[in-house]
Amino acid sequence: MGLFDFLKSDKKKAHEATEKAREQVQQQASAGPATSQAADAASATRAAAERMAAAAPPRPAPATPTPGSAAHKAVPAPPRPAPMPKPGTAAPAAPGAAHTPTPGSAAHKAVPAAPKPAPKPAPAAKKRTYTVRPGDSLSAIARRELGNEARWRELYAMNKGVVGSNPDLIRPGMVLTLPH
Repeated sequence: MGLFDFLKSDKKKAHEATEKAREQVQQQASAGPATSQAADAASATRAAAERMAAAAPPRPAPATPTPGSAAHKAVPAPPRPAPMPKPGTAAPAAPGAAHTPTPGSAAHKAVPAAPKPAPKPAPAAKKRTYTVRPGDSLSAIARRELGNEARWRELYAMNKGVVGSNPDLIRPGMVLTLPH
């Protein structure tokens, strides 16, 4: 039985049950007195609805199309939204990812802490310095020592404490740190 045949038969059963209920209401209405006709009709309708609900088979969940069926190809599946983590909690790990133990978990107590790698000694940074001579300017020092006259701003930024607020005013004997 195809999907459409199933829907047609389900619709046909519902129609038949409605017709039966109408016939019963009409029979009860013609048999009883006219004054209590409204009350009898309401109770008959309720009774018919209850009988229909009891007689009708439970509605199956909508059939999920299989990858090979035509319905699957015709209707794209809606994307499922990812569940939002609660504030203050860590996001769920990907399936198959290792669990990181927390201080309160039993796993944390059973597994010894991993040794921390020893810090690598920092390589000795060679500071290049330059002692200002008479007639020097920051742009001349940058051209001679750094190879680019435009780097005088970088030279000034590194030595602002030595030079002061005026980059044009450097004195012979000042020791400037050169950038790399």
